[in-house]
Amino acid sequence: MGLLRTAARAAVAASVVGNVQRRQQTRWAAQDAARAQPVAPTHEVPPAPMPQAPPPAAAAQSGTQVMIDQLTKLGQLRDAGVLTPEEFETQKQRLLAAD
Repeated sequence: MGLLRTAARAAVAASVVGNVQRRQQTRWAAQDAARAQPVAPTHEVPPAPMPQAPPPAAAAQSGTQVMIDQLTKLGQLRDAGVLTPEEFETQKQRLLAAD
């Protein structure tokens, strides 16, 4: 009787090991396939936000100070990854041309 119990336990253990190995192989194959495919963007980049007009309190500041503040905000947006370097340059040129 002890021999049958040992054989049953060995069969269950072999089955579990086989299932685990199959799942691992499937997961690894999926990871390899994902690495082999080119990565497509999963989301669109939102359009660059336009700098807002300064609030009324900021209107009392000089035009140069307002421009510096807007350029600073654009730089922060670029550093945060919201704006690409090309979008930053476009917006910067637009601000400088408005002066």
